[in-house]
Amino acid sequence: MAISGGKRMHGETSHEWRNAVQNNLLSKLSTLPDMSASEMRKLWKDLYKEDAPPFNRTYYLKHLAYRIQELAYGVDSRKLERRLEALAREHTDRDGRPKRKASMDRPVAGTRLMREYHGEEHTVTVLADGYDYKGKRYKSLSGIARTITGTPWSGPLFFGLRRNGGGA
Repeated sequence: MAISGGKRMHGETSHEWRNAVQNNLLSKLSTLPDMSASEMRKLWKDLYKEDAPPFNRTYYLKHLAYRIQELAYGVDSRKLERRLEALAREHTDRDGRPKRKASMDRPVAGTRLMREYHGEEHTVTVLADGYDYKGKRYKSLSGIARTITGTPWSGPLFFGLRRNGGGA
């Protein structure tokens, strides 16, 4: 069973082309339920360019029908799967854990954050790779908030970049 992509012939209108593809597609799909498992495995090899996995007729029927439609309409899920895998690799570390995202709470480098605490004004300068408070570099705003208050604080919460409850 040869499956051809939906290529339009010269002179065909869009409507005629769609009807031809639809009719061809329906005729191909209608033959699937009458095929034996061995015929389906052969068709699998033709359509997927790899040996069929060891599953039952129902599995083959569903996946072959889907693949025939992919080819008829010019969609190839294998390309999509490869793209999704590449995106997943971009956003996960070597162990498969999500990479830490740049915080939306983090202001642009050069921004000055000010907070009055117990009558004293505290100023922090945002750096490209941390923060400056009174001439000392800190990795996080929480470290600065802890220095100022003497207790564990969320830095973004302390400096008003986030409301209590996580919202911005």
